[in-house]
Parts: sequence; structure tokens; C-alpha cells
Amino acid sequence: MLAARAFSLIGKRAISTSVCLRAHGHAGVIKAEDFSLPAYVDRRDVPLPEVAFVRDLSAQQKALKEKEKASWTALSVDEKVELYRIKFNESYAEMNRGSNEWKTVLGGVLFFLGVTGLILIWQKHYMYGPIPHTFSDEWLSMQTKRMLDMRINPVEGISSQWDFEKNEWKK
Repeated sequence: MLAARAFSLIGKRAISTSVCLRAHGHAGVIKAEDFSLPAYVDRRDVPLPEVAFVRDLSAQQKALKEKEKASWTALSVDEKVELYRIKFNESYAEMNRGSNEWKTVLGGVLFFLGVTGLILIWQKHYMYGPIPHTFSDEWLSMQTKRMLDMRINPVEGISSQWDFEKNEWKK
């Protein structure tokens, strides 16, 4: 009802997402991210990101940035760390720190393989029946012998790898 009223007041062509968001109970307008601007990314292979981690500095951080312009010997260790955290989110040690993510990945892979294996077993026994006789080693060797006798693909294929005088594969 509120959306219909807003629609009638504003008009059909001038409706915007901010009006729709307000109609659904949102207090303010949501600001969309501008993807044409550089973004902050922590990466080991790119040591200096294009922009600082903290974009909007607080009053304390602005005072610290002013203090940074003077001699660094006047800064305490905590202030130096705070300056580092304004520019970067993680240190190299934190980026290289091990995580337990591999357990989740391995568990997901094992679960997937287990489910896939069960499906394949079910399909083999109930959907497709027994494996065809053409998959046996005996049949495959007869098929290979027939292809060699017919000299199939003699330039670069299977017949080019067979020595017909010695009756064995070329080495």
C-alpha cells in the first residue's frame, strides 16, 4: 500500500531503489560500492595495496597521522602498530598463519567422493547391469591387434608406434 502511494506520488518513470528500500522499512539509502575505484586486498605477492585498509579515519587516527609526520623516534611501539593497521589489515605472519580450512575442504571432498561412489555402485547394479564384454583385456588386445593389422593411422597414430618387422612396440 505504501509502495503504491509512493508510486502514485513520484510517477512511474522516477521511481528509484531508494524509494523502494524506504517502502520496505529501511531507514536510509544504501550506498552502493563503486567498483571503478581501487579496492584493498591483502596478498603476499602484492606487498603494497593500491589503497589503505582504513579509508575513513577517526579523530584519533587523524591525530596519529599528524604525529607520524614528525620524528618516528617519538612514536611508541603501539602507535607504530596502529599506523601499520591503518594501512594494512594483516601482517605477513598473519597471512601465512595456518588455518583449519584444509579439514573442511578434505571433509567435503571425501563426502563428495563417498556419495559419488555410492551413486556409481547403485547405477552399476540397478541401472546399467553388468559391464560389457568389450571392456575385458582380452577384447581390447584383439581390437588393438585388428587396428595394427589394418594399419590404422600409420603416420602419427597407433600403427606408427608398432614395429611390424620385430612384431613389438617401438622403443
